[in-house]
Amino acid sequence: MHSSVHQAIATVWRLESARITASVARVVRDIGVAEELAQDALVAALEHWPRDGVPDNPAAWLMTTAKRRALDHLRHRQMADEKHDGIAADLEALGATHVPDFVDALDEARQDDIGDDLLRLVFTACHPVLSTDARVALTLKLLGGLTTHEIARAFLVPEATIAQRIVRAKRTISEAGVPFEVPRGDALGERLASVLEVVYLVFNEGYTATSGGDWMRPALCDEALRLGRMLAGIAPQQPEVHGLLALMEIQASRTAARTDAKGRPVLLADQDRSRWDHLLIRRGLAALDRADLLGAEPGPYHLQAAIAACHARPVRSADTDWARIAALYGELARVAPSPVVELNRAVAISMHAGPAAGLVLVDALLKNKALRQYHWLPSVRGDLLAKLGRGGEARAEFERAADLAGNEREKAFLRARAAALPGGQAGT
Repeated sequence: MHSSVHQAIATVWRLESARITASVARVVRDIGVAEELAQDALVAALEHWPRDGVPDNPAAWLMTTAKRRALDHLRHRQMADEKHDGIAADLEALGATHVPDFVDALDEARQDDIGDDLLRLVFTACHPVLSTDARVALTLKLLGGLTTHEIARAFLVPEATIAQRIVRAKRTISEAGVPFEVPRGDALGERLASVLEVVYLVFNEGYTATSGGDWMRPALCDEALRLGRMLAGIAPQQPEVHGLLALMEIQASRTAARTDAKGRPVLLADQDRSRWDHLLIRRGLAALDRADLLGAEPGPYHLQAAIAACHARPVRSADTDWARIAALYGELARVAPSPVVELNRAVAISMHAGPAAGLVLVDALLKNKALRQYHWLPSVRGDLLAKLGRGGEARAEFERAADLAGNEREKAFLRARAAALPGGQAGT
């Protein structure tokens, strides 16, 4: 009984923690305190639900409990410092739980025109007072409810480094008195790049989960898409906003075809394209057109969206324009150089010029420290070796990739690929 309740709590928390934290942060004006109060609500659920049962609306239960904790927190602050005149108004609004729609609308109108706590949370966590790495790590933790381990895998850095970034970031925001709001004017543009990076990393975690038993976490993709569409509405003259939205729409269109009936991953070339969501593809291509029409030199998201479009347009995988994709990856490597981009460029070149050409580029990345624990490197190398008939070496690479992968579905998929190849010593 308890295990099923705990599983229910974990699921609800994963889906709702960001909204709860954001809602509380709007009231207490402190991200660190808001996260602690949200965690208190989680602890209360762990205490009460195994005994009393899971409530009919578990998300509302957590939200109400967190807001009550916030009310208590504000009362203590009021008693500690009677000079804080604004707290009384917050207490009155927060206490009016019988008319939440009116209270929320009033508070949103007071704060800004966007009216979305999650968006305020993203922009607050992406304040320039923090380093870029700290902004992204903190917002991933708060918005996506990702674990420190998952964020570390996304960054390709040690877990301890991410943990330190998050702790320091919350302390810095609190000490600097960063307002909980969506910036305006020039400040919006200054913080937009970091926000886009965060949204895309959240999307990627949903698109291919770094750990756990599921290949994808569609709820995270949906949340990233929602934020991306909202950003396109508030920054319509920013090509990279439309580029990111186009990229996510097109990638998300493949969701139904990315797993088989048993939840196992299906490679892009093997996917049933009739199962792709063509409405999302059309939305993505329209967003890409908007980015093109703005006329600026394409940025990283714009270029990645163009690559995604090359995959989305053909009816058959065999008709994919790999020469165009390889050229786009070359341009992406110039605009936003990284070893991961080079690895993807190697794949594109292998599809255009043959596996031997791709293997040369992949082998050049073997000494790159940033890719040392990146499972896609041996996975790609194994695929190229298999195409070249070097089965023993390919099998070893797939086994190494499986050992490095954090997602259980991905581990099983890679081990299955290894098992399907002939055995023998590496180099045979």
